[in-house]
Amino acid sequence: MKSFIIKSHAKINLALNVTGKKKNLHKIESLISFINLHDLINLKKINKNNHKVIFKGKFSKNISRINTVTNLLKLLDQKKLLNNQKFEIKIIKNIPQKAGMGGGSMNAASLINFFINKKMLKIKKNELTKLTSQIGSDVILGIKPRNSILSQNGDIQRFNKDIKFYTLIVKPSFGCSTKYIYSKVKKFSKSQFNFPKSKMFEIKFLKTLNNDLEKIAFKKYPSLKKIKFFLSNTPNNIFTRMSGSGSTLVAYFNSKRACSNAYSQFKRKFSRHWCIVSKTI
Repeated sequence: MKSFIIKSHAKINLALNVTGKKKNLHKIESLISFINLHDLINLKKINKNNHKVIFKGKFSKNISRINTVTNLLKLLDQKKLLNNQKFEIKIIKNIPQKAGMGGGSMNAASLINFFINKKMLKIKKNELTKLTSQIGSDVILGIKPRNSILSQNGDIQRFNKDIKFYTLIVKPSFGCSTKYIYSKVKKFSKSQFNFPKSKMFEIKFLKTLNNDLEKIAFKKYPSLKKIKFFLSNTPNNIFTRMSGSGSTLVAYFNSKRACSNAYSQFKRKFSRHWCIVSKTI
């Protein structure tokens, strides 16, 4: 049977504010982009009674049998949205786990996009929102992945504005627990993205922003603060910011040469940590 290859791109938070808390959930707002670092999903129909999901690659270790992809397939089967079709899905994991780049969530979102585009899945917008929320809060961000602004009320405004950053993606040898990081949030920020505009993706504005979760992550892992300081002082660095709840740090540059030079400097100083040159898409 014919197989398909899907690119599942990593998500990065250009900025993130925690603006409050409702019941057990934190209210956040964020500027979001995507980079050309991606997992590869190989998918084909099979004549079996059950789906088959396989993870391979550098960052496939210790992925639970119950994960975003298996949860998605289970929900689609329960709702009879795939017309009893079964699939073999092999995922090459190039995006690190516990990195704040939504690797697993983007895998699920990429599959949803594929099923919709191939007309294998017909679903209304409100049902899609409900479905993605049952898998993970980040999944909806990967539906039609573009530069986006997430407002504190949960609305997402997507933009066609093209931002051109070369990015040095640094993932330390440890990960951050999203649950732990958010559990330590005691102060909230004033909302800045209630009225989303494309100019919010301009460098002048981006440089004024922050990720509210950095202080907590830096307190738990002081080496993260040292890495950010180093990256921020590499030549021609525009700004450096943690993505999501960490532990990935992203250094932004205007040119590939500057980014590649920073990569070389970083590897000499921090040889134990994984890093890669990428760019926004």
